[in-house]
Amino acid sequence: MEGLKQLKNSSRRSQKLLRACFAGVVVAGLAAWLWALTQAGRPAQPVSQATLIPSFHTPTTRLDPLDRLPEVRGVYLPAAVAANPRKLHEIMENSRRVGFNALVIDIKDNHGTVAYDTKVPLAQQARANLLQLDKLLPYLKELGFYVIARQVVFYDPKLAQYLSALPAEREPKRWVSPADERVQEYNLAIAAEVAAAGFDELQFDYIRWPDGGAYQPIYGERYAAIERFLQRVYRRLHTQIRLSADVFGRTLWAWNLKKIDPIGQHLETFSKFLDVLSPMVYPSHYETEELRSDPYGTVKKALESGLKRQLRLRPFLQAFEMRIPSHLSYAQYIQAQVHATRAMGITSYLFWNPKGDYSALWRALREPSESEDETSH
Repeated sequence: MEGLKQLKNSSRRSQKLLRACFAGVVVAGLAAWLWALTQAGRPAQPVSQATLIPSFHTPTTRLDPLDRLPEVRGVYLPAAVAANPRKLHEIMENSRRVGFNALVIDIKDNHGTVAYDTKVPLAQQARANLLQLDKLLPYLKELGFYVIARQVVFYDPKLAQYLSALPAEREPKRWVSPADERVQEYNLAIAAEVAAAGFDELQFDYIRWPDGGAYQPIYGERYAAIERFLQRVYRRLHTQIRLSADVFGRTLWAWNLKKIDPIGQHLETFSKFLDVLSPMVYPSHYETEELRSDPYGTVKKALESGLKRQLRLRPFLQAFEMRIPSHLSYAQYIQAQVHATRAMGITSYLFWNPKGDYSALWRALREPSESEDETSH
């Protein structure tokens, strides 16, 4: 990557600056916290914020509100793809061709792996050191990209090894409790490092409980735990970095207001503390055939429901082959989602492919698109 060589001098200065920030970590306090985290059989104990969060300078003024941001369109990248110079260059070139200006990059993924050189003690045991943030971020920003860090929160198989894993029938030993203060502090410590590293935005994923259970008004404690975490995120980080979250697509529908969903995601609560929400409006994830077979209608109806609730939305659209209806090509399926999103007046959106393979997406966006009526029937 020739651009990285050209930024060598500025990268060294950035590296020195980051090292100076990390020097503020209270080593003794962090060691004590690490000991507490490894006591799997013990109840959660309150943890001092000072022992977890490096003493970064905190600005006193709020960042520009979301409505002043430029339009943001882009794709999600696993850390391994972002760390591969050839693949990253290919994605950036294709992004420019189709008018995309954003990248969502894993910094803590679904395996619990932390992708950069973290200074949080327990996270060091889960790090992969794939990303050299002091070089990567200046490089991407110089090329005009809006860079979003993705942090998976409560789905964390590695952290579950140290704490009592949350019982979950579908995915055992992979979840930690959103109500556990140790879990919240662990994620806040990582988030504070990411905010100081220079990302434009921090996007949380899996801010929820495991799925499964009846849709009944019996989950008050779950909703309260999620709200406590969001409050802490806002208090510590909202002056440093823009904040967002991925949420289930089903949460856009009006019944979400009743707080009967076992995952504990209530979008009005999320909106109080975050700048924008990215509902995953993938048509393939609906069990109803009518919704699965009509990507245009399904995406449009879901977003319309969310907009009626005055939610700030920047959806994740589907760029992976799953349950594509037989009457549509893959390209038409992608185009239908874009048409629906724009029909609702939303011009910022992201695409998701779990492997970071967007070859089909680039082809679809370059092909002449059909009318909205044709792609929806």
